[in-house]
Amino acid sequence: MIKYFFLLGLLSYISILLFMFLFQRTFMYHPNVKNLDPVPATFEYEEVFIPSEKNIELRSWFSFKPENKKTVLFFHGNAGELSARVYKLNKFSEIDVNFLIISWRGFSGNNGKPTEKGLYQDAKKAVEWLQNKGISKKDIILYGESLGTGIAVELASKDNFSGVILESPYTSMVDMGKRFYPFIPVSLLQRDRYNSIKKIKKINSPILVLHGKADTLVPYYMGKKIYDNANEPKYSYFPTFDNHMMAYDQDMVNALKSFLDLSAKR
Repeated sequence: MIKYFFLLGLLSYISILLFMFLFQRTFMYHPNVKNLDPVPATFEYEEVFIPSEKNIELRSWFSFKPENKKTVLFFHGNAGELSARVYKLNKFSEIDVNFLIISWRGFSGNNGKPTEKGLYQDAKKAVEWLQNKGISKKDIILYGESLGTGIAVELASKDNFSGVILESPYTSMVDMGKRFYPFIPVSLLQRDRYNSIKKIKKINSPILVLHGKADTLVPYYMGKKIYDNANEPKYSYFPTFDNHMMAYDQDMVNALKSFLDLSAKR
């Protein structure tokens, strides 16, 4: 009887592992989640579609004023649509910076399915699109939000940009998986790893790390570890009471503006 229950338990565990391996990306990417109520946009923008791969175009918003010196390339997190970030983009328009926010493959009605390799490709094509508009990398600031921090770190580890902003960054998706599924051998099963802690030392562009100490999704210690391992020049904004979706209050705006002002001098 003991042997029977042992074998039953083992088969059940193996079944769980197989299920988690096969469907892991459905746990990581949530394009259909309505994560915030949309707010009215106070900025002018053009909706554009950026070619990434065959049959994949990225629905994107581009806001540009010739008098602005820098352009933020915004990589959003693992859930929701572009409209869920309007409250942040409203602030960008107030601090005199251009921006391009792209939606990933599989998000916002785009074709394709999100993967680590695919999102890196989407991000690279967005940079190329800006370059074709006459905006050089020395005037592009990469902004990663949550999942998007891993993409920003990947690009910045291989090239120089005006700056890198990381909001609620994780050390790696393997570390995140271990946090949520301690009973699963995540190190063996994880496909999309986004190993930011391994790449952060390769970045030579100025970095601003934003992380709320009350973050219940991506723990603050991960953002602090990313900051501690980053090269100078580096800056931080670690508010005590902010959760994962950080408050875009005046303190946050001041932190962003200070970093953008420093970047404008480069």
